[in-house]
Amino acid sequence: MKLYISADIEGVCGVTSWSETDLLNHESHQFIAEWTKEIQAVVYTALEMGFRQIYIKDAHDTGRNLKHESFPPETKLIRGWSGHPYGMVEGIEKGFDAAVFVGYHSKAGSNTNPISHTLFPKKVRTIKINGEIASEFLIYYYACAYEKVPVVLVTGDKGLCKDVNRINPYISTVATKEGFGGATINYSPIEVCKQIKAQTKIALDNNVKNPIVLPQTFDIELVFVKHADAYRASFYKGASAFEDGFTVKYRTKDYFDVLRFLSFVISE
Repeated sequence: MKLYISADIEGVCGVTSWSETDLLNHESHQFIAEWTKEIQAVVYTALEMGFRQIYIKDAHDTGRNLKHESFPPETKLIRGWSGHPYGMVEGIEKGFDAAVFVGYHSKAGSNTNPISHTLFPKKVRTIKINGEIASEFLIYYYACAYEKVPVVLVTGDKGLCKDVNRINPYISTVATKEGFGGATINYSPIEVCKQIKAQTKIALDNNVKNPIVLPQTFDIELVFVKHADAYRASFYKGASAFEDGFTVKYRTKDYFDVLRFLSFVISE
């Protein structure tokens, strides 16, 4: 069996500021270590359950944060960014039995994580998909659904977990912390890893009961931080500018078109 893990860091237990997510900042070292432990909790549980191929996508910042020697030989680590529109779930098209998202975080504008955002916070204020303010979870949950791979478990802040359970109650979640303003209330890292192990087993046992549903049409509203970026994006084929000067709209029936649109108009 084959498992895909997409790993971000802003939803990891303890992480509270941007400096703690920067590989080049000394503050990040203890949190990358915690991030690694949370991923390991999924990996070793999956191996115990018979999974023999596990792909891990380092999906934070440069995509070059994790050390492969921290994981067993059954794993393959995807580092860096190729430019493929699948982004944080790059490689998912190869066919997997299930996907797990580790360390994910609340959507842009949420007061449930001090560093809540969606994709590139210096460029993007918010993204809406069919009227729903989108998190990175939602964007890549749909990408997995497009490839008919069920997302069975998501770990991250409590606000994100509530969003996940509302969008698909069949997905297991593990909350690592709560956020308010610029602060976090963090759960015990030891208990978080125990919960991740337990929920990984439950989620992988029940993945056949997890429905894969994609909307038939996608209406996108992308609000930029700078009006100049919105103006440039409005020339993407099929896109149109909104009168506020910051919003670009896009509509399609094919979700891959959504990912391609986002990839080209907001890439850094």
